[in-house]
Amino acid sequence: MSNETSATTTRRGQAPRGERIADWADGRLGIYSLAKANMRKIFPDHWSFMLGEICLYSFIIIILTGVYLTLFFHPSMAEVTYHGSYVPMHGIRMTQAFESTLDISFDVRGGLLIRQIHHWAALVFLGAMMVHMMRVFFTGAFRKPREVNWLFGFLLLVLGMFTGFTGYSLPDDLLSGTGVRFIEGVILAMPLVGSYLQMFIFGGEFPGHDIIPRFFTVHVLLLPGIMLGLLVAHLILVFYHKHTQFPGAGKTNKNVVGMPLLPVYMAKAGGFFFLVFGVISVIAAVASINPVWAIGPYRPDQVSTGAQPDWYMGFAEGLVRVMPGWEWDIWGHTINFGVLIPILIFPLVLVAIAVYPFVESWVTGDKREHHILDRPRNAPTRTGFGVAWLTAYLIMLIGGGNDLWATHFHLSLNSLTWFVRIGFFVGPVVAFIVTKRICLGLQRRDRDKVLHGRESGIIKRLPHGEFIEVHEPLNQEQLHTLTQHEQPKPFEIGPEVDENGVERKVKRTTKLRAKLSKGYYGEDNVIPKPTPEEYKEITSGHGHH
Repeated sequence: MSNETSATTTRRGQAPRGERIADWADGRLGIYSLAKANMRKIFPDHWSFMLGEICLYSFIIIILTGVYLTLFFHPSMAEVTYHGSYVPMHGIRMTQAFESTLDISFDVRGGLLIRQIHHWAALVFLGAMMVHMMRVFFTGAFRKPREVNWLFGFLLLVLGMFTGFTGYSLPDDLLSGTGVRFIEGVILAMPLVGSYLQMFIFGGEFPGHDIIPRFFTVHVLLLPGIMLGLLVAHLILVFYHKHTQFPGAGKTNKNVVGMPLLPVYMAKAGGFFFLVFGVISVIAAVASINPVWAIGPYRPDQVSTGAQPDWYMGFAEGLVRVMPGWEWDIWGHTINFGVLIPILIFPLVLVAIAVYPFVESWVTGDKREHHILDRPRNAPTRTGFGVAWLTAYLIMLIGGGNDLWATHFHLSLNSLTWFVRIGFFVGPVVAFIVTKRICLGLQRRDRDKVLHGRESGIIKRLPHGEFIEVHEPLNQEQLHTLTQHEQPKPFEIGPEVDENGVERKVKRTTKLRAKLSKGYYGEDNVIPKPTPEEYKEITSGHGHH
């Protein structure tokens, strides 16, 4: 009896099994101390920050659905005769890759829905990535110390584009095969090395027998692995540098105002993940995408009508479509400038996006850390560049689908092509000028609000008969938001001669920097903020209604 009582007492004195496991793990991994230091980390709250979360959650959805599809897909170009569930394709010769895609769509339980979720999630991922990067660009969130994180995000976008291309090429249908043929033409257009690269990549003459297995390895192993590593590094840097925040009362470069990671932010993030998953699933269930059974298997002697890449490749497609078919015959070798020039412009545009933070830092000479975001109107030159880039992208997107624009809107294909050619050079310039003027107009409106208050809509008649609108003065928080931004002066070269009258030698790069700096901070690019003296004079009653 005494032994049973002792055993019972011992069991009751022990900690619960879960707590013992947690203690065991903490003693070897230091989980508790790590969690205690970071789980209460503060994150600011703003709707635009959810754009990055959409990127993360759609990437997780891509990984989950991709694992499921990998179980049933056969990345082989061996030819078979189809006798599956889709009767209209009976007796047609196709590759095992296309056959397994049909099997996933018609025979695997939930296969078609998973295929569509996978494809739609990829489109949402890249769309959210682009919008997220535009939010970072327009608000200046890429400035020190986040330049490296901007590069990580840029690489994620570029790798996502190539991952998407290899992904929609795997079914080996007529549409994706046309896209692969397009890439082969791009490779062959490279002088000297083009034919060697083509033989190396395709394993022989097009289409060969190796391209689908190679794309499969790249798509499911190489690119996702690199992207996962970049994503983890991106999140670590966001955690380390602390999150940026929009200007407001009590917000400085030395603090973060928001909610703790646990439990508030984690609960909201978890709910938002299922919301994103649900929306993508609904879209996939009601909107068909890439119906390979209606397109048919790829044959090198056929081209599908209205062939279009996914939207994120539309820029490159448009460059090739609207470029004149110039060819030079040099020393017995034909150089196709109609393809070569576009494939040089496309990476140059991408590189310009990647290096912009470093260029702006050099031009402005700003080496300080920034944790408070800019309002886009307060950086009109940068905002103008961003809108100009988007304008060029949209114009080339029209060029990438010029045949469909022509047929659907009953337009001349030649006229549309010339519109895109001219618009690619004129449109961004016009967009830059208009955007800059809009930003300056918004700055003037902010200045007027600070000095005179907000329009109330109340009309008042003065004793001498004049009608005026009563303005409501802004509160201190609104005044802080409209006046907290800095207005640096442009970089000056200084006097052309030194104190001894000797002409100074000024480098060309220094002259270029001074000219560009004036474009950022010159008199025509910034509306002066109201001074405290102006505000006191106006609000004291002199000329204030």
